[in-house]
Amino acid sequence: MNHWVGSIFLCIISTLLLTSWLVAAEGETCSGIVPMQYRNDKISILDFGGVGDGRTLNTKAFKEAIFRIQHLKRKGGTLLYIPAGVYLTGPFDLTSRMTLYLARGAVIKATQDPSQWPLVDPLPSYGRGRERPGARYMSLLHGDGLHDVIITGENGTIDGQGDVWWNMWRQRTLQFTRPHLVELMNSRGILISNVIFKNSPFWNIHPVYCSNVVIRYVTILAPADSPNTDGIDPDSSSNVCIEDSYISVGDDLVAVKSGWDQYGIAYGRPSHGITIRRITGSSPFAGIAVGSETSGGVVDVLAEHISLFNMGVGIHIKTNIGRGGMIRNITVSNVYIENARTGIKIAGDVGDHPDENFNPNALPVVKGIKIKDVWGEKVLQAGLIHGLKNSPFSGICLSNINLHGNPGPRNSIWKCSDVSGAAIQVSPFPCAELTSSQKTGLQEIHVQSHHHHLQKVSYHYHKGSDHQDVLTVFLASGCLHDGNDGGRIIAKDA
Repeated sequence: MNHWVGSIFLCIISTLLLTSWLVAAEGETCSGIVPMQYRNDKISILDFGGVGDGRTLNTKAFKEAIFRIQHLKRKGGTLLYIPAGVYLTGPFDLTSRMTLYLARGAVIKATQDPSQWPLVDPLPSYGRGRERPGARYMSLLHGDGLHDVIITGENGTIDGQGDVWWNMWRQRTLQFTRPHLVELMNSRGILISNVIFKNSPFWNIHPVYCSNVVIRYVTILAPADSPNTDGIDPDSSSNVCIEDSYISVGDDLVAVKSGWDQYGIAYGRPSHGITIRRITGSSPFAGIAVGSETSGGVVDVLAEHISLFNMGVGIHIKTNIGRGGMIRNITVSNVYIENARTGIKIAGDVGDHPDENFNPNALPVVKGIKIKDVWGEKVLQAGLIHGLKNSPFSGICLSNINLHGNPGPRNSIWKCSDVSGAAIQVSPFPCAELTSSQKTGLQEIHVQSHHHHLQKVSYHYHKGSDHQDVLTVFLASGCLHDGNDGGRIIAKDA
């Protein structure tokens, strides 16, 4: 076949059973984008009157220590050391070129007195608080316009004591949107590692309008019934690396966002260049999620080597009318799911609106979604893919997916509407809307590639099928893209 055909097929081959590449990926890391900085200047919270008895309020001590770091501007920055003990505190701002270091046995514990929590302006890409109109409570650890910030240690704990906030939410007595544990805005060069986060009032870690962010070796915990306690939510941010962490919370483990309806459209800052790797966890909601607030766009997301247990939904890409924005080039691979309500869900009818001024004609565009190498046990429903009638989802590519239910009668297997794409080696049998290898006669295509990741991947045609017709089917599905690898295809009859 022509050289261009070989190049085109490299994309689809990369979504199939590339076992050697996947094994190599288990040791890959993106964390080099923010290297660990070692500070020569070190101070202790005890030097500023900190008391780790679990009762004394230490907000003043934290603020004074960080004021010292901010204004003395030591070369190479300063490390703020938190020794073993329980340090009750209200929210405080971090500063640039600092390390917050929690020793083994150190606990930064949030006060449960709402009067100690200042209010901050709503995010411009949200237009209001996410839960309540107007302002919102400041996060426990907060920063705006910072660079070179590290939160790390010897697996010390940041405890949000969120139950008082969860009860206010349940009783509908919240006056303002609940606080996050960590929110960094308009910042770059952020590293969060080797810390336990627990019982956040709202989302746990929220980098928004940020770039070059690494979050790895963290543990994030909250009860399964704690409302909206998302683990990590990169929001209108770029070059974000999330790796090697355990998350067990009451909402999505990781959710990539980019603004809410007309406010996110106007702000226009996408999330892109997001890598999520080697995450294990459980939640009644989603494991890996995109959305539902995606109005600024979400592009170029890679999630791989994910292990999910006792889930609501394994992989969830969600948006709604009024969102606008584009969700494109999302790849999720090598996922294990055990005991889930739904394995894969891609839906255009999820999420609420900030107010009645959203534009119902602002329709999201969802295209180029590749999900591959997924194994599920005790998955009640394999998948739901529901696009929008006036903006169908396209290029939805599923390959090497096996989602097994419980023995006995099962729910309907796949449900799809307003979607196009392709499915290769998917069990149970995929939606009729997705072009299937079983229908086209495509079983294997043998590729010889010069690309350093690909050696040989074999796929065969049934005898009598037309090679070019099969190419046309998969090109039409939107799952194939031109490449520059210089590979060649050798088609074989089965």
